[in-house]
Amino acid sequence: MCTRVLWNSNGLGVMTGRTMDWPTSTEPRLVVFPAGRTRDGGLVGGERISADGCVWTSRHASLVTTIYGIGTADGINDAGLAAHLLYLQATDFGLPDGRPQVHAGLWAQYALDMAATVPEALEALERIQVVMVGARGHEANVHLVLEDADGDSAIIEYIDGAAVVHHGPQHRVMTNDPVYDEQLALLAAQDFSHPSREMPLPGNVNARDRFQRAAYYLALLPDPSEERGAVAGLLSVMRNVSVPFGAPYGEFGIYNTEYRTVCNNSARRYFFELTTSPNVLWAGLDGFELSPGSPVLMLDPDDIALAGDVTDRFAPVESVAF
Repeated sequence: MCTRVLWNSNGLGVMTGRTMDWPTSTEPRLVVFPAGRTRDGGLVGGERISADGCVWTSRHASLVTTIYGIGTADGINDAGLAAHLLYLQATDFGLPDGRPQVHAGLWAQYALDMAATVPEALEALERIQVVMVGARGHEANVHLVLEDADGDSAIIEYIDGAAVVHHGPQHRVMTNDPVYDEQLALLAAQDFSHPSREMPLPGNVNARDRFQRAAYYLALLPDPSEERGAVAGLLSVMRNVSVPFGAPYGEFGIYNTEYRTVCNNSARRYFFELTTSPNVLWAGLDGFELSPGSPVLMLDPDDIALAGDVTDRFAPVESVAF
């Protein structure tokens, strides 16, 4: 499930696209969190799963897409740092090691709350231990990818109980299994140096083929002259690596695409496209009151009447689960 593509070489701004692929609705909600919000990494929907949960107060505001109401799958903060959780069956978070714990559903949110750049996020994440959490019968076997407004990038995978970090702006594409090192080796075995219409291109829905197809089309994207063209270009790649309804799943982890997002990291704007709706929605963090004490705002994107700039359609909520 899922593909992420970072476009940090277009001359206009840093843009990031992702797909969320899952067999049933993840109940996505778009939520604006102001700065100064206190969270507990050991709580899941009010239930304590860890006595050593990390408690923190957010330094940054964020606009995120939630998953099952227990955490954040995708989002961007007021500094232009974005975070995305993608599935990785090989994930092994390891045994408790004494650090404060944050369950996997809040892994991305912790980074958005505490950091403005990828290096800051990596430093902050070293201070916590990520622990497994489950929802709707599935465990959160996930890896985390980050990028910032400068175009820096990092991919973090927990393999055999240890964090494996790939840091640098060259890490632009991520999908799922196999692990990132192996995906890079598979990509290197392809010769995409002279693209043409006759060139055979991997076309299946598995994570290996999506990784290579995303890398191929990202390299061919023309530089945009304005944001509209940039978003359209990146969405064209994300739609190409999306999984159609009824695709040959065949194995756990390959499911149809539920939604697509684009982050304009440079302008702190967030675009959202539900695959069961004909419209693209967007909102900019500059359009919200984000200071500590401001209300949390929420929008249910599952409404075909929603289209375009939906900043004024977010409504205050009395409470959220995290």
